Amino acid sequence: MRVRALIAAITFLPLAVWAEHAPSEISAPEVVIDPGGVGPESLKAIYGAVNAITRLAEDQDLDEISRLRRRAHEATVSALQTQGYYDPVVTLEVGEDFEGETWDILIEPGERTRVKRVNIDFTGQITDPQFTVRVEGIRKNWTLNEGDLFLNHDWSNAKADLLQSVKSKDFYYARYTHTKATVVADLNTADLDLAVRSGPRVQMGDLHTAGLKRVPEKLVRRYVKYEPGDPYDQEKLDEWQQALQSTTFFRGAFVTLEDTSTERSNEDGEVVLPVLVRVTEAPARRFTGSLGVDSDHGPRLEAFYRQNIVFGQPVWTETGLGVDKNRQRFFSDVHFPPTYKGFKNSVGVLYEHEDIEGLKQTRAAAGIKSQYEFNTNTRADYETTWSLMGVWDESRVSGEPKAQRGTSLEATWQVLRRNVDDKYDPREGNLFDVDVGVNYPLGGGKKTLYRTGMRAQQWIPIGKNDVFMLRGEVGKVWPSTDRIPMGFGYRTGGARSVRGYKYYSLGRERGSATVGAPVMAVLSAEYQYFFNPTYGMSVFVDVGDAGESFKDLSPHWGYGVGAAVRTPAGPFYVDVAYGQKTRDVRLHFSLGIAF
Repeated sequence: MRVRALIAAITFLPLAVWAEHAPSEISAPEVVIDPGGVGPESLKAIYGAVNAITRLAEDQDLDEISRLRRRAHEATVSALQTQGYYDPVVTLEVGEDFEGETWDILIEPGERTRVKRVNIDFTGQITDPQFTVRVEGIRKNWTLNEGDLFLNHDWSNAKADLLQSVKSKDFYYARYTHTKATVVADLNTADLDLAVRSGPRVQMGDLHTAGLKRVPEKLVRRYVKYEPGDPYDQEKLDEWQQALQSTTFFRGAFVTLEDTSTERSNEDGEVVLPVLVRVTEAPARRFTGSLGVDSDHGPRLEAFYRQNIVFGQPVWTETGLGVDKNRQRFFSDVHFPPTYKGFKNSVGVLYEHEDIEGLKQTRAAAGIKSQYEFNTNTRADYETTWSLMGVWDESRVSGEPKAQRGTSLEATWQVLRRNVDDKYDPREGNLFDVDVGVNYPLGGGKKTLYRTGMRAQQWIPIGKNDVFMLRGEVGKVWPSTDRIPMGFGYRTGGARSVRGYKYYSLGRERGSATVGAPVMAVLSAEYQYFFNPTYGMSVFVDVGDAGESFKDLSPHWGYGVGAAVRTPAGPFYVDVAYGQKTRDVRLHFSLGIAF
């Protein structure tokens, strides 16, 4: 018995000691990769493949760990092959450190594989003589040619691009019959064979719509323009879809061919497929409003109403009202559907009244407006607006007994170029705006007025969160006159202008009032420092004035500091500024709450 007890003690004592000191669970192994000269992209692919395996190693038993080691080795080889290394030598060495198991992966990548031969065959109606030039162009545009590195990503993209070039026009049913890449690993070469069957040529048939309730079908036919029998062209379908989506009548629009069992063939053996337009209509009406407050005008109320489809016609109306202690504004517009080229036209009426710095101005107008938005292949987008209005206006200067009234025709044109990283809270980029206007008085004895203005702003990111901003504005009205109608003259001062001065307090002095001046120039520089992505502070310098002529301008300097908060609705600023001319300290802020 004593012998058996001694044997048991000798047998189980090491196991007890191991159990006491063994980790309660197996952790993920530490991986060290010797890349052996492979590039950053290849190394990134290897790490991604191996990390997916090591994450599975936690809480696994020893048998499963052994299997995962083999999988890590295989994943490394596969990752190398996607990067063109088809003859690598990969060694996985297992070790231990104080934290647990380690995997040292040693790579001898060898030479990368290159394309030796490319063969592309076509069958189907695309082989007819009329498509010879197109087939030659497709072959010429093939992107993975002899001598190129054979990478998995490039191979997949090249196949997709080739099929799309066939399928996107005429041949809706185009398919691959086979794609094959034969790699000779020890020679580092790849032979590529592809075969495309175009199938029959496809024509566009009748137009079918789905989802229309209030919107008349003639609106769809305004944009989807073709004759049944025209060749299928995916680019046209995409253009029609984009045009429909750009209107306010639909939340979504999809334009496709309707591939059903009812398809028919014409006498030439070509397939005719209906064009299907499927839409989701936008709400018939929408009401929005907002309450706000700012340092220039105090509390502010705004309301906005939109009506889609009026008397069964594809137009929409917009009516809005804005009221604060200094300004009141009402407008009502009728908008027509965008033209096929994207021009947005409207007619409307407008009423404005303001009482600022001793000048009371009222304007009533009716006219037409056209807007056009477009972008280039870069980040920049453009917006142009022109309008022609008949205007009645009245100006009354404090201390003068008689008001000045007049009627005129007013034409304006504006172009805005925006190239920023975020439309509502930019950190990098620039904005440039130019406007031109003509005011032609109806009645004798008054001068035709011309106006031009420019505005620019540059955002320069500094570090992770900070921003340096430069802003400039300049404008001129000519010829010289004592009376400049509302909206044509220049006044400045206040938030986002020359801080440290009252809103619109810088301009042409007349009696105890500040009235619109013929010229204006403003320049501002501001640095915003953010403690984190949300909260920050700023320091700024503003200078500007408005007056009779540029040589008569007297620079009004404003200096200050502020607080900035980034919100989902855009940035919120609170600025304290000192006006050097008036020796006043003013608070500028703005806040709006939408409902």
